[in-house]
Amino acid sequence: MKTPALMLLLGLAGMHPALAADFYAGKIITMSTYGPPGDSYDLYLRLLGRHFARHIPGNPGIIVVNQTGAGGLVAINNAGVLAPQDGTFLTLASQALLILEATGQPGLRRSLKDFHWLGSFSQSNNVTVTWGDTPAKTLQYAIDHEVVVGASGAGGGSVIGPLIYNAVLGTKFKLVKGYNGGTAIDLAMRRGEVEGRGNNIWAAYKAEMPNEIRDGILHVLIQTGLRKEKDLPDVPLFLDLVKGDPRREPVAQFMSYAVAIARPLAAPPGVPADRVTLLRRAFDDTLKDPLFLADAEKMRLEIDPLTGEQVQEIVSRVLGTPKPIINQIQSVLGLPPM
Repeated sequence: MKTPALMLLLGLAGMHPALAADFYAGKIITMSTYGPPGDSYDLYLRLLGRHFARHIPGNPGIIVVNQTGAGGLVAINNAGVLAPQDGTFLTLASQALLILEATGQPGLRRSLKDFHWLGSFSQSNNVTVTWGDTPAKTLQYAIDHEVVVGASGAGGGSVIGPLIYNAVLGTKFKLVKGYNGGTAIDLAMRRGEVEGRGNNIWAAYKAEMPNEIRDGILHVLIQTGLRKEKDLPDVPLFLDLVKGDPRREPVAQFMSYAVAIARPLAAPPGVPADRVTLLRRAFDDTLKDPLFLADAEKMRLEIDPLTGEQVQEIVSRVLGTPKPIINQIQSVLGLPPM
């Protein structure tokens, strides 16, 4: 018969991350993203897929799938409810979903705080851009004139960002919604269907449009984050524009923290703790791997990571935003109070 002390030791051993290594031998990990092929979410995830397995004991196979739709809701709901909850399914989530949940918008079937966040590839700022020979090359122009920008579904940051700017800064961004992901919005911008794109991370443009940035074809009107991008010293930072304003600054702080997790990777809510720990450390190690970093540099993908613990803390902070600030943001977005 097992003594209580022996049973306690066996229980503790079952929680040790090292034992999770046995689980992944011979397994396949499926990683999903809401971005379509060629989108920055897709590029980051496929980059990870080429290197991640080397840092996971058992060296599992890796498959990347695209689950587009509803501004990221399709992918995150699949991960939270339908996908395996054993550590063999991960998802690169839309950063805008954090704002969506915090403001009480419908669609999420599991709270983001229930997911196990493994880390983020980048802390890149969100930017609103315009294209080509449009006269809308500065934020001041967007305050003085209507500027038509493309956007995706309701859960997308390309919708939320411009609406916040309109209400807080007095810009006149007009949204054309319904594009299937960032690639489609960029194509519409190039064709002249819209003047610009509502929101995207700066790192994505650096990867996908380096020539256009160099040639002055892409114009950055505003950036949102916790600090200015080193490449954009002259582009106004949302936080700086409202600093010291007791009504507007909390809204900018909320947005800035919410977008700080630019490309966050998550495991579903039901994954055992030992596998979460293993996957977090594997993510950290991968993003320090010289082969991974060399591959990222070739693809012009910025790597400025956050750990899983840091992402989890930001998610908790944003979802714990005081109700008066949330009510203010809901009013901006035209939402009923919670």
